[in-house]
Amino acid sequence: MDIRHGEAGHPAGVGRPMQLPLPSTSTEAINALAHFHRAEMGRMTGWRDRIDRTTNWAITVVAGMLSLSLSTPAAHHGVLIFAMILVFLLLVIEARRYRFFDVYRTRVRQLERGYFAQIFAPNPAQDTDWVRSLGQDLRAPCFRISLSAAMSRRLRRNYFWMFLVLLAAWVLKISSARLLMDEVEVDPSKPVPGAVQNLAFGPVPGWLVLVCVAVFYLSLTYLTFRKRQKSGELAHGNVHV
Repeated sequence: MDIRHGEAGHPAGVGRPMQLPLPSTSTEAINALAHFHRAEMGRMTGWRDRIDRTTNWAITVVAGMLSLSLSTPAAHHGVLIFAMILVFLLLVIEARRYRFFDVYRTRVRQLERGYFAQIFAPNPAQDTDWVRSLGQDLRAPCFRISLSAAMSRRLRRNYFWMFLVLLAAWVLKISSARLLMDEVEVDPSKPVPGAVQNLAFGPVPGWLVLVCVAVFYLSLTYLTFRKRQKSGELAHGNVHV
C-alpha cells in the first residue's frame, strides 16, 4: 500500500509514495497474525449475532401467528400461509447473512488450522497452501457458498422445523370444525373435498391454494435434504454452524 505525504507547495494528497513496512522479524509477524485473528474473530462474531437475531425474529413470527390463528375460529387460515411467506423471507435474509459469516469463519479456521494447530500439535505433513489462499481472499474477497447452499444449511439447522410446525397448524386449522367459523364444516364421510373447499381465497379456488402449498413444501424438502458434498472448512471436523 502506498501513502502519499503532502509537501509544501503541493496539493493535499500529492507527494512521494511511502511503502508501508512489512514484518521483518518473527515477533512482528506473530503480532500481525494475532491482530489479524482478533479482527476476523470480531467480524465473524458480528455476523453470527446477526444470524441469531434473524432466527429469533422467525421464531417470534411463528409463535405470534400460531397464537393468532389457533386462538379463535374468526382467524382465517390465510394467516398461517402469510406466516409461511414471512418466515421464508426471513430465511432468505438469514442465508445472505450466513454467506458473509462463512467468509470470515473460513478465514479464522484457515488461520487456526494452519498456524495455531501447528503450535499445539505439529504435523510435518501440514499443507502450507492455506497462506496463499488466505492472501488471495484478502486481495479479492468472494463468497465461498451460493445463496441456495446457505439456505439449505439454515433450513437443516432451524427453519425446516419451523415450516413443519406451520404446516401442522395449517392442516389442523383447515380440518377442524372448531377452528372454522364462516367456512363449511367438513363432512366426516368426505373429509378431503370439504377441506379443499375451505381453502379458497376469494376467487382463488381451494385446489389451487393446496397445489401452491404442496409445491412450496416439496421445494423446501428438496432444498433441505438434497445430497451435498462436504468441502472447504466443512471437510474438517463436525462442529459447524
